[in-house]
Amino acid sequence: MERLAGRERLANPVFNQKELIKEQFMSKTVDFSTKLIIGGRPLPGSEGKTFETINPANGKVLASIAEASGEDVNKAVSAARKAFEEGPWSKMAPAERKKVLLRFATVIEAHSEELAMMEAMEAGKPITDCLEIDMPETVNTIRWHAEAIDKMYDQISPSDPSILSMIVREPMGVVAAILPWNFPAMMAAWKLGPILATGNTVVLKPAEQTSLSTIRIGELAAEAGIPDGVINVVCGFGETVGKALGEHPDVDCVAFTGSTETGRMFLRYSADTNLKRVLLECGGKNPFIVMGDTEDLDTAADHATNSIFWNMGENCSSNSRLLVHQSIKDELLELIVEKSKEWVVGDPLDASTKIGPMIEQAHLDKVMGFIDQANQDKNKLVIGGKRTREDTGGYFVQPTIFDDVKPENTLFSEEVFGPVLGITTFKDPEEGIALANQNKYGLAASVFTSSNKTAHVAARKIKAGTVAVNCYGEGDITTPFGGYKLSGFGGRDKSLAAHDQYCELKTIWIDLT
Repeated sequence: MERLAGRERLANPVFNQKELIKEQFMSKTVDFSTKLIIGGRPLPGSEGKTFETINPANGKVLASIAEASGEDVNKAVSAARKAFEEGPWSKMAPAERKKVLLRFATVIEAHSEELAMMEAMEAGKPITDCLEIDMPETVNTIRWHAEAIDKMYDQISPSDPSILSMIVREPMGVVAAILPWNFPAMMAAWKLGPILATGNTVVLKPAEQTSLSTIRIGELAAEAGIPDGVINVVCGFGETVGKALGEHPDVDCVAFTGSTETGRMFLRYSADTNLKRVLLECGGKNPFIVMGDTEDLDTAADHATNSIFWNMGENCSSNSRLLVHQSIKDELLELIVEKSKEWVVGDPLDASTKIGPMIEQAHLDKVMGFIDQANQDKNKLVIGGKRTREDTGGYFVQPTIFDDVKPENTLFSEEVFGPVLGITTFKDPEEGIALANQNKYGLAASVFTSSNKTAHVAARKIKAGTVAVNCYGEGDITTPFGGYKLSGFGGRDKSLAAHDQYCELKTIWIDLT
């Protein structure tokens, strides 16, 4: 397999990113690792089955991936259990575990171009986004959680002097991490960082559409010195592999990022089996609120277009509902339409591309179905609304904006997960906040205003896990990420809060008399 060199770029502070893409990536042919990783070994599926992963930019097969069976899931969980119970990972001194995870981050960084190309080809993500956002975030996440390992303190309670009462954290055991297809490597890091930092072992199940980078990260773990069985990768489908992990009696925790509908299934699996802990980060239909006193509409328009079109709108925290004061709607919309012209739809491996294809044919059909419904609801189509680049065989959709979206319309309430923006007006800040909360989801929101009072009031009243003011943002690695209502359950990704959710709290009560 031809591996793309990474260290040369990392060592060169003036490296030309565009030339890297043109000269190195577009001329390369890459063979992919396609086997399961169980107990540190690459293995075919026990039943010999494979499934195809497709390049969404042209509809062609990229590779055939080993499909895990129930027996393979059992083997992976057993390997993770053995690695947890026998060590050395769970029994390793925090400072030593930190060293290994830091080495893991460095190895991933050295292979970041290779991983970026895999994700551009398999997920349809623009290569510049993969290189400049996803891969650095993946590396930084592992490093940050590694650095936190030996800075977390347990407690002694203020009990009677005759008692020594200690409150300590202990790793949970075996964690199953079920990953989405929209940010494969980054979401793997969001799970792996705190899971491994706290001494747990893990079975990763990548989305069937995007297995390649996760398999490769599993291989790189061994290169970094992570012990066998600490990271296992089983590929396949939710109704088989995902369900087997959700129902497995020897899995202590399931961490899932994906749709709310699938998240509900993991709660059921847990309830019907061993009451394993379930951590869910699910859907969103997030508001982007522009108050009438907003002075810098140009910046608001920049953030609005970035929010809805970045990553093709395939982002749970995308602000897909633009709620704007009626007095400034026309001016803001004109700016957004003009800025939308900068969002070029094209080949993900082309440096000029800002919007790649939808992940698969089924998702393309779903997005186009929402566009058709918006037309039926008589929402006003401003730009886009059609499939494009059909001659390539890829699953491309034009950046699309609908105006005059009413609260009773489908486009106001349902998550499209594509580059489709719906615009709704309001008369005063109270109505804008009420419209923002008029939704079953509560993951993220943005508020633009020139009033500090309005900013604080809105941020407090909006029911969402993250509220960004005068920007579109999700915070950084130090801030928890998760949602209210149907957007989340049981915990948060990122920050030290993620460490705690993968630990059990134990009280040790010692009588000193």
